[in-house]
Amino acid sequence: MNARANAAPRAAGAAWYRQPVAWLGLLLLAASLAGCVAMIVLGVRHADEPVPTVGGQVFKVPAARPPPASDRGADPEAAKP
Repeated sequence: MNARANAAPRAAGAAWYRQPVAWLGLLLLAASLAGCVAMIVLGVRHADEPVPTVGGQVFKVPAARPPPASDRGADPEAAKP
């Protein structure tokens, strides 16, 4: 009879809403979702400035492919005797 009396409080404490780890997990999930929403709102409100392109280059990288070698006028086969 004593075992049944001790089982009732143990079962009441085993409920999911009495577990601090479950609440911590829910809190972390809610904080992550709130952070995602905040980043999306900030991204919509503050647009990026366009990167300046000077001379067809962006960060010293050509913005377009160079023309093929045959279009450049320097044909290596034509220079051979």
